Amino acid sequence: MDGSRTGLEAAGWAATEAKLRGVPLTVAYAVPKWLCEQEAPHYAEVARWMRDSAHTVLTAAQDRARREWPQVSVEGVLLPGDPRSALVKASERAELLVVGNRGVGGVRGLLIGSAAHGVATHARTNVVLVHHQPAVPRGEIVAGTDNSPGAERAIEFAFREAGLRGARLRVVYAWAWPRPSGFEPADRDSEQDALDLLKDRLAGHRDRHPAVDVVPEVVHGHPLEVLKEAATGADLLVVGSRGHGQLAGMLLGSISQALLHHTPCPLAVVRASS
Repeated sequence: MDGSRTGLEAAGWAATEAKLRGVPLTVAYAVPKWLCEQEAPHYAEVARWMRDSAHTVLTAAQDRARREWPQVSVEGVLLPGDPRSALVKASERAELLVVGNRGVGGVRGLLIGSAAHGVATHARTNVVLVHHQPAVPRGEIVAGTDNSPGAERAIEFAFREAGLRGARLRVVYAWAWPRPSGFEPADRDSEQDALDLLKDRLAGHRDRHPAVDVVPEVVHGHPLEVLKEAATGADLLVVGSRGHGQLAGMLLGSISQALLHHTPCPLAVVRASS
């Protein structure tokens, strides 16, 4: 929470998640570490003013969350330290971390602030980045898959979200995008094979979530463009943090990285492992 419009949107989104999951909500605001330590006489007035400002931000976020769902238990806390490191540390104890993807210091043209990017990359739990929410929920969640092991966790997360929200789930696989040998032309038989494979991979998830209406879809094109189009107007886009072909040591795959800046709806980045 940083006091920005997207920060307040994130508080509202988090309140809905807390209600659906039946858990309390903690609204956090990061402040310089020295503000949480014993006051130095020379800086007492500045420290008091900064703490008052921080509590004002927290109160606004708590009010936003309670307006969304008055029955949710909401607590406000100040986290000492840099926002990225403080939120990453807090994520170790969280079921889900929700952040606004633009901060009060966001650079024009960038759709995600540096703190949100750092949190999405290094958080110890799944992260939802909220830029804006659809004015009228479409009742559909979109999940992207590349048939990698990491994508399985993202799909399971998407099934659970769809079940909690009573939403339809569309699972999208971008087929035949550029490979080292060049762009492969679409072939109807190969596309059907890809769809059959996707259906097979979804079978176990369907068994665990029989109430979810799921639509598997294979689309010919580059994953970034395919997912952007599929998620336009959706309630949530879900992707894995890593996919096929990622370099060792990379904490966030290239498609997930790009979607942080270009997602047309709230974006969930699901950890590849716990």
